[in-house]
Amino acid sequence: MPESVSKLYRALVFNGRVSLAVLDSTAIVNEAIKRHHLTPVAAAALGRTMSAAVYLAGWLKEETSSLSLSVDGGGAGGKIGVAADGALRVRGYIEHPEAELPLRADGKLDVGRCVGSNGTLTVVRDDGEGIPFVGTSALVSGEIAEDISAYFLTSEQRPTAIALGVRIGTDGTCVGAGGLFLQPMPYAGDAAIGFAEEKIAIYTDLSHVIETRGAQGILSDFGARDISVRETRFACHCSRERASAAVLAMGREEAYALLVERGEIAVHCHYCNTDYIFGEEDVERLFGENE
Repeated sequence: MPESVSKLYRALVFNGRVSLAVLDSTAIVNEAIKRHHLTPVAAAALGRTMSAAVYLAGWLKEETSSLSLSVDGGGAGGKIGVAADGALRVRGYIEHPEAELPLRADGKLDVGRCVGSNGTLTVVRDDGEGIPFVGTSALVSGEIAEDISAYFLTSEQRPTAIALGVRIGTDGTCVGAGGLFLQPMPYAGDAAIGFAEEKIAIYTDLSHVIETRGAQGILSDFGARDISVRETRFACHCSRERASAAVLAMGREEAYALLVERGEIAVHCHYCNTDYIFGEEDVERLFGENE
């Protein structure tokens, strides 16, 4: 399947005491809009969550390591699920991609109401060591950036200043999306925390900065040097082979009963909104080859 490429930039700033990460996720968000037919506010909610997941995945030890990020705040958009791996391949969905809400008083998309704030944010991280790490924190606002910051503080005891943004154009496509993450190094001191808080406050409209100046403009603002760059893509792990395994897992009796009822078996992937269709001949061949 086609993959949309974005980029994650990393550097150390403030005399090496603060880790800086800048993500331009515009291409990833546009792929999500195309696959899920997202309304602007649903695109903003899912896009911010996917941006946060890419940053989290950037800390995974191996390309085969993985994490999932789920948000359940009771908002109009319903639940949000995002998964990523150490190779920075990310995929995600929002339960109600058709959700629509009036703009906020300041003219911005009402992501907070779309996500909701009466619930939790959960991160499951698996570095292949046999025991996945699970961290959960209460949602603060549903705006995602504040919620991820709260997660870092409560579940990982790492103060992190975060700005996230998604800007949708008049044609429904994303014209600018990304994230800015400032994380003081361990034992960096209060000055480093103050630096992160002061700098993040400048980027109240991050998506506009990404649209007009790009990630390079933000890196320039910080005087960042020795910058590492990694590509990140919207890419799903689903396949017809995996869908076939799901049909086999039903068992012959249930599979044929479903065929009689519906005329076909459809295996749906929520993450990329792909359907794998199996007709009677397909099912007969599957069970014939796997007696």
